[in-house]
Amino acid sequence: MRDTHVTLAHGGGGKAMRDLIDAVFTSVFQPPGTEDQARLMDAALQEPGARLAFTTDSYVVTPVEFPGGDIGKIAVCGTVNDLAVGGARPLWLSAAFILEEGCEVALLRRIVASMATEADRAGVRIVTGDTKVVERGKGDGVFITTSGIGVIPPGCDIGAARICPGDVAIVNGVLGDHGATILAARGDLALSVDLQSDCAGLGHLMQAALAAAPGITAARDCTRGGLASALNEMAAEAGLAIEIDEAALPCRPEVAGVCEILGLDPLYLANEGRLVLFCPADQAAAALAAMRALPEGAGAVAIGRAGTGHAGRVTLRTRFGGARVVDMLVGEQLPRIC
Repeated sequence: MRDTHVTLAHGGGGKAMRDLIDAVFTSVFQPPGTEDQARLMDAALQEPGARLAFTTDSYVVTPVEFPGGDIGKIAVCGTVNDLAVGGARPLWLSAAFILEEGCEVALLRRIVASMATEADRAGVRIVTGDTKVVERGKGDGVFITTSGIGVIPPGCDIGAARICPGDVAIVNGVLGDHGATILAARGDLALSVDLQSDCAGLGHLMQAALAAAPGITAARDCTRGGLASALNEMAAEAGLAIEIDEAALPCRPEVAGVCEILGLDPLYLANEGRLVLFCPADQAAAALAAMRALPEGAGAVAIGRAGTGHAGRVTLRTRFGGARVVDMLVGEQLPRIC
């Protein structure tokens, strides 16, 4: 393929489209076959009691490349993480691309290479996909939609409704890096900070935590709306109160500084490589040890616990001994974050 930019012909169904797909996508992803569907099999599906997990998401982040990642890396990590926090072992992904006329082919190659690298790291295969091209000005370079399939092993049944009073809340690292990085990368506010997105696949981390602490009751990734929104959703589904300790919350000084300048709260900043899980108090130490043994969980800490107070309420215990309610995010702190 010699074209340097995507044209409408690349979405027209003819030779140009075939050249784009062969040169940029299938040569890298190497899907199993050339039919209009992927035909899949894995030994895990044969276990009695095993269940399929299925998720889908779209990605429209701007800028599409930023310190620590790009739209392709987020597309793979985000879908892998949605499967992993439900206890599933991610296996297969699909990837659909909406390309704007004029999109640089070199940019597209970098995004696809990033997706392939992250898929290999996560142990998943990108097995099917699609491309469409829209007129110049009708898109924004590239949008990606990914769907993922994983297998939940027999006996694994986690979800927010299973959280029990006394369960300990654990996060796997510092909060808000992704949101602050995207904000700085846009250049609108002339912020000079040395930050990288926390974008990472958490499948291996979640499997290690489940092996060490099989009593884990629930987990959720802290993407749009940040930790605060994830905890509020979990508290509402569990019908319990959740209290977190401000002094225990991990946050880089650079992120705290950005938030202070702009009047933001790190609890609501998006993350792309952070999860919060709940487990019985007597398994918290084992879960923390297993998570800290992996790069994605090196900064894992316990931040609070579930209780029997006001059902559905999340409360922050401040450093000064007071308490404040942590509500769901209202509005949008930062659009086009993932």
